[in-house]
Amino acid sequence: MQSYFYIAPLLALFTGSVVYCAIAIVAAADYRRSSAPRVMQPPPVSVLRPLAGAQDNTEANLRSVFEQHYPEFEVLLSVHEETDPAVEIARRVMAEYRRIPSRLVIAGASPLPNAKVWSLRTLISEANYEMVVMTDSDIRLEHDCLATVVSELSQPGAALVTCPYRAVGGPRYWPRVEALGLNIEFLAGMLTQRFLNGMDFAIGCTIATRKQELATIGGLRYLQRYLAEDFMMGRLMHARGRKVILSRSVIEHYIGNDTFAQNWRHRLRWARSTRRSRRIGYTGEIFTKPVSLALLVTAAAPWAWWTIVIAMAARAAVAYATATAILGVRHVWVLPVEDLASFVTWVLGFFGKTILWRGRKLVITRDGTFEM
Repeated sequence: MQSYFYIAPLLALFTGSVVYCAIAIVAAADYRRSSAPRVMQPPPVSVLRPLAGAQDNTEANLRSVFEQHYPEFEVLLSVHEETDPAVEIARRVMAEYRRIPSRLVIAGASPLPNAKVWSLRTLISEANYEMVVMTDSDIRLEHDCLATVVSELSQPGAALVTCPYRAVGGPRYWPRVEALGLNIEFLAGMLTQRFLNGMDFAIGCTIATRKQELATIGGLRYLQRYLAEDFMMGRLMHARGRKVILSRSVIEHYIGNDTFAQNWRHRLRWARSTRRSRRIGYTGEIFTKPVSLALLVTAAAPWAWWTIVIAMAARAAVAYATATAILGVRHVWVLPVEDLASFVTWVLGFFGKTILWRGRKLVITRDGTFEM
């Protein structure tokens, strides 16, 4: 009796985690049934893409922007300085797709740490159209991405469309492990939030919105104060009673080929910024980790070994409902390793408030803004 009382809190957390997995599976099915009406006369769109450096996939990713099946759009690209290796790639692709209006803008050095938003501020001032799609340089779009997000943004009350992504890691082991975690855990969390409460945040890999909607929340100038500017963009619009939509267009996100140390620094930066951006939600992430909870239960009470079996089955079911059924990812053999790495990172995220980002040591304040 005393032993059961000792592990009762862990069993309660484990039960909650299994319930979460069940909800995530239902949420994934609900997402697969969603759709948006086709727009008879699609409006023109300005695509904004900041560039920085020349990675392995930079050119292929950029070509996917120019190859959109959409009647009228322009592509605006930016770099911080003329000597950036991305300049040569941008000019080569722009010359190849001359029929698509495009421009390369030199944004200059950012006075604040969030250089991406500085670039977007420069680009949006150059944009000819009210509707804008902001997309990162490590993103590859499906050919119908613009058509899909525009149709979704045309729904009544819609202010922003944010795209889920399929993470693709480099050949190193840890990037592939992280990619699997993103494809299961991150997507499952978004789908669950969408199913239970609607989307009250955005992810910045690819976002569609209107200039007017941005102006109502203070514009990109205000958002540059935050590390997670994409999250805040969706949150602020949702707070104003506007609708944030999780798109049916799945994009590909190339997360690089980091070493073990680089990968862990990236994970910890993400964990600490997430904790500062949404404290309650971050604490609640404990329910997304059934395998780690089952291991803790079994360590405290070996007779409860059956929790590990249930946890593995629940995680496998969530993996199929999200990574396989929605993203088309099939190789999930490293899932147990990712589960443990995710749990350790989550625990470490509660400690410390400094991050190393683009060579700068920054302090994240309680409201998610920066201090140098």
